Amino acid sequence: MPVSVEKENALAQRMIELGVAEKDFSESFVRSSGPGGQKVNKTSSCVQLVHIPTGFAVKCQRERSQSLNRYLARCLILDKIERAQKGFIEEEKEKIEKIRRQKRKRNRRAKEKMLIAKHHQAEKKALRGKVTEE
Repeated sequence: MPVSVEKENALAQRMIELGVAEKDFSESFVRSSGPGGQKVNKTSSCVQLVHIPTGFAVKCQRERSQSLNRYLARCLILDKIERAQKGFIEEEKEKIEKIRRQKRKRNRRAKEKMLIAKHHQAEKKALRGKVTEE
């Protein structure tokens, strides 16, 4: 099942929009891993694609067809390049830094403030006890 002409044209158009040329890619074919038995051991249908200027690398072995894997690998690497160009990498770094800050150990003053607030809340809850008739 080869890739349709429309999809290839759309891929070429996207490459032009991102400023990526076919000569910027280093492509190699390796044997796939996983299920497939003897077929997988004999054919090199896995595509390894490296974008030389950025250093992005993609390995695609989703389909049994080498031509379809070549198309999918190009789509994946263009997605990576587009994310890098549009600044999504910066957003991902900010998310990672936010998680790192959240996991970081609290300093002594912050712990004391937190404990004071908890004790204050406990006192309020203690005053909410059951109403008894005297």
